Formats: sequence, structure tokens, C-alpha cells
Amino acid sequence: MLAVRLEHAIEAELTKLALETGRSKSYYVKEALAGYLLDRADYLRAIAASEKQEPRTSLADV
Repeated sequence: MLAVRLEHAIEAELTKLALETGRSKSYYVKEALAGYLLDRADYLRAIAASEKQEPRTSLADV
């Protein structure tokens, strides 16, 4: 279980979205967090790959 405090404006938008779509606020928070974590992991993998001194192939060459 996790409790999160949101700014009033963000919570209002989340509530509005949930009411308009019939989905729960928790559903949208979980979706947003999952998307963020995937993006962050991809970003960190890209940073790690760029720090390695391995040969690279450009997209144009592929």
C-alpha cells in the first residue's frame, strides 16, 4: 500500500478523468507510474550504453 499527496490541481484533473471514463484514480496513477518507470529504465540503459567505449553503428548504416 502506498499513499501519495497530490497537488490540488492534479488531483482535480485525475478525479475528473476518472469520473468521465468510469475508471478509478488508482488505475490512472498505476498506469502513469508504470509508464514512467519503463521510460526511466530505458533512459538509464541508454546512458550506461553510451558510457561504454564499444563500437557503434549508426542508424543510417543499418
